[in-house]
Amino acid sequence: MLDRFAIHQPASLLEASQMLAHFGPDAAVYAGGTELLVAMKERLTHFPHLIDIKRIRGLRDITYDEKRRQLTVGAVIRHRDLERSPLVRERFPTLADLEAAVANVRVRTVGTIGGNLCFAEPHSDPATLLTALDARLTLHSASGERDLPIADFFTGLMETARRHDEVLAAIAIPEPPANTGVAYERFKLHERPTAAVAAVITVDDGAITDARIVAGSVGERPQRLPETEALLRGQPVASSLASTAADRIRDEVETAADAFESESYKRQLARTVGRRAIAAALHRASGEEGGRHAA
Repeated sequence: MLDRFAIHQPASLLEASQMLAHFGPDAAVYAGGTELLVAMKERLTHFPHLIDIKRIRGLRDITYDEKRRQLTVGAVIRHRDLERSPLVRERFPTLADLEAAVANVRVRTVGTIGGNLCFAEPHSDPATLLTALDARLTLHSASGERDLPIADFFTGLMETARRHDEVLAAIAIPEPPANTGVAYERFKLHERPTAAVAAVITVDDGAITDARIVAGSVGERPQRLPETEALLRGQPVASSLASTAADRIRDEVETAADAFESESYKRQLARTVGRRAIAAALHRASGEEGGRHAA
């Protein structure tokens, strides 16, 4: 059973920020509530005041800027909305497919992309892929607006760079070039993945010109793998390259032990899903999956 709490419904981001500042640590932002309410029900945390931001205009918008080649997603867009959006499916099919596999349909129908990111659960699917896609976050407070690369947002286990009085308003995702392949692979036994790797690879004239590889679920937060990326850049596309890079992932990734899987097991899982992700991204970048662009 939940302890008593009050729900406040601000009409604007400014009002929401002012409420957070006023109530201090007794307040939390409430959107879908799929993570927050469970934590409160289990008495892992309690907030006497929940700031419900679902009615604030603009936070449910999905737009695409042709000039900037950028998709912008409002923070209270639900996973199910992203999964079913024609715009997302056309421009970012990998993201749409990922959203269709988040948790279960009940969670996807209620849970929001912004809540998922702000909760910073280390097994988040969207966090891993969006980090590889170089997404940027817009945060609002009474003192103004702040733009932050998503790679700088996650600071530790269930910790973020969001200040208490800030509200995550939108996620901006740049569309990769046409000769770029995007892939996301994971290993999952239950609702949350045990290991995941996102790969964004650009190929020009048969050689890799850019690579962003991000591992998720094996450590405290999504992690870029610069050694693996450096190994891939400049290499000609070859069938053996994914396995070579996967070995580097296994050695480079930072893992956190828990009660269910050992660190060595997580490293091996990261290698396996990493090989699949890199191989898929290379195929897509080389135009072997129905067109060169496959974000």
